[in-house]
Amino acid sequence: MKLRAIVIVSLVGLAAMIGGCGTAIGEGAALAMGAKGSPTPIKTVSTNLGAYQRFELGRITDDMAGKVPRELFILLPDAFAKELKEEKIPNARSGKTLLIQGKVLHYQSAPSSAAATAGVEFVVARIELVDKDNGQVLGVANCAGWTSKRVTLGIPEKAQGLARAIAKWIGNHYPENQRIK
Repeated sequence: MKLRAIVIVSLVGLAAMIGGCGTAIGEGAALAMGAKGSPTPIKTVSTNLGAYQRFELGRITDDMAGKVPRELFILLPDAFAKELKEEKIPNARSGKTLLIQGKVLHYQSAPSSAAATAGVEFVVARIELVDKDNGQVLGVANCAGWTSKRVTLGIPEKAQGLARAIAKWIGNHYPENQRIK
């Protein structure tokens, strides 16, 4: 009977450790990978974006009556530049320019109680890709950035996720043979 109790306690302890390790592994992976981002096209991009040498993040506004933290808009340009590099899309200082503009439709932070249990945070923006020379809107998409692990909660991570979604959308229409090697 005593041996049986030791085996059961050992198995319960092992199961608890494995569960904890799974959480630690998930959190570590989230920390390494960062926020997630995904575009949902509304008006499909009908042109090859390879003609553009410059990608300029224009005005992105708060369509939530001031509920979007100002810090998101401050962090977004650097996050966007980083994500363009990740997509291996060149961004020259001059040349034919694609203007990226839009408005934040929804912004959600995890409640403080959810932070301990890895609540989901996200931002959704309606983004337009506009030819800067002629003002023609080439495509429209809802771009969402989100985080779901406590190590990736916060405004910088949501900015990264939104930037990732925008860069991914551009990357979906940018020729492979023109990408940075």
